[in-house]
Amino acid sequence: MNVLCLDLEGVLIPEIWQAVAVSTGVDGLQKTTRDIPIYDDLMSYRLRLLDQNRITLSHIQKDIEKMEPLPGAIDFLGWAKERFQVAIISDTFYEFAMPLIVKLGAPMLLCHHLLLDGDKIVGYRLRQNDPKRCSVRAFKSLDLKVVAAGDSFNDVSMLQEANAGFFFKAPKAVIDQYPGYELADNYEDLKTLVETWRISQVS
Repeated sequence: MNVLCLDLEGVLIPEIWQAVAVSTGVDGLQKTTRDIPIYDDLMSYRLRLLDQNRITLSHIQKDIEKMEPLPGAIDFLGWAKERFQVAIISDTFYEFAMPLIVKLGAPMLLCHHLLLDGDKIVGYRLRQNDPKRCSVRAFKSLDLKVVAAGDSFNDVSMLQEANAGFFFKAPKAVIDQYPGYELADNYEDLKTLVETWRISQVS
């Protein structure tokens, strides 16, 4: 069976940091990799804001508990699991994502860990360098074919490494910089793209 690799935030769940921005009133936390494409730069920026505004892990986790998957995400995953092995490959953190992963039916999640000093977030530990590309490459090394979908700059390496890759609700800046990828505006469109690719592999 082929593997479907999906980004998490913006594809299956809302952006966690943007939810925290709303609850705390810290507008700077609205920024994502769509705004600051280099992940280390983005996380350094976020960590400074957390420290300056005394925002703790437990505060963020309370916001996450109130969040739900995007409308249609659970049904899409159910459809996908009948046709693919599904892996969620994200630049979020296990300390954030697990309650939402449970709500999604507990698909495989590959992401990162936070570094904590009590309840204070002081840093993070990447699972590996270039983790999205490396994850796809690892699946391919097992003689599996991979189709991938994401919405932002940090998903491009995953799409590049996959046998086929698609954008899902990506913003204009991403699409303009990487025009070679087809775009799905909704889950029905994404189903069509990945199913067409899947059928092409067996025909």
